[in-house]
Amino acid sequence: MAPVMEVRIGTAGWSYPSGAGTWDGIFYPARGRGIRPRGFDELAYYAERFDTVEVNSTFYRPPSAAVTRRWVERTPPGFVFSVKLYQQFTHPKMFQAATGAGTWSVGQPDVDRCLLGLDPIAAAGKLGVLLAQFPPSFKQDETSLSYLEWLLTRFHDWPLAVELRHRSWSDHVADTLTRLNQLGAAWVQIDEPKFRFSIQQNQLPNVESFYYMRLHGRNAEKWWRHDTAEQRYDYLYTDAELAPFARTADAARRLVKKLYLYLNNHFAAKAVANAVSLKAALGEPITGDYPQAFVERYPQVRDLVHPHVSDLLRATSFAKAAADPP
Repeated sequence: MAPVMEVRIGTAGWSYPSGAGTWDGIFYPARGRGIRPRGFDELAYYAERFDTVEVNSTFYRPPSAAVTRRWVERTPPGFVFSVKLYQQFTHPKMFQAATGAGTWSVGQPDVDRCLLGLDPIAAAGKLGVLLAQFPPSFKQDETSLSYLEWLLTRFHDWPLAVELRHRSWSDHVADTLTRLNQLGAAWVQIDEPKFRFSIQQNQLPNVESFYYMRLHGRNAEKWWRHDTAEQRYDYLYTDAELAPFARTADAARRLVKKLYLYLNNHFAAKAVANAVSLKAALGEPITGDYPQAFVERYPQVRDLVHPHVSDLLRATSFAKAAADPP
């Protein structure tokens, strides 16, 4: 049995400054009117409460070394980033649409460019996992298997997690596991609305080095048809819905050296609330304090978190004013 080394629970992304699902005024201080302190740093604030984050912005644009160096500087020792690979590696059609490229190709120079941008994180010992998230249209066949093997080989020096969604990968589970296990890649365990060809998963680790789970929410109504992309992730898991994942994570962490669990139901900081609940369920420490607005919106965490010092002082001031005679 592998020793229990690390359990890291966090959210997919930390910055959601706009839209109906913004984190401002819920998890972060609201902007404007002097509410948010000058120089407020969202990443530093987040890192006081969680020891890991999954970076999704890298899917849309590869980060420069200058950007990732600033991420390192703004987070404490021991904090780790799991980073989603650029869409060029996993979503050819999306890459072509976004860049206007006439054809799709990927080669070693693209891998080198990706790793160069991540070098400051790796050099600081803060690189957790590289995430290759494939679309539901990515089916298992010889071409896909060959490409997957190429990708795993090119990133073999780094922990790589692979998210597959089409049922063909679980229908031919032996072939899938062979390709992943040979190069030490973790098969990402996911929760999301089910569709006709959804992958079937047993939630078990396939490698001893690490385990990777992502919870996307269950907003089936808005998953495929929505006005804005953020509506897909407008879903708050109940404690009863989270309980099986807590049990799965508890069992998995006894079999692997590291466990990563990320919440991607980011709308209005619902991922934060569910991450706090999962940390509590697994006996992981809940650090930092939380604003009253967050606790009022998500009362299920009321007994799990500490209120902001400013909220405590304000409540004490109100109580004293009420008690003092006019």
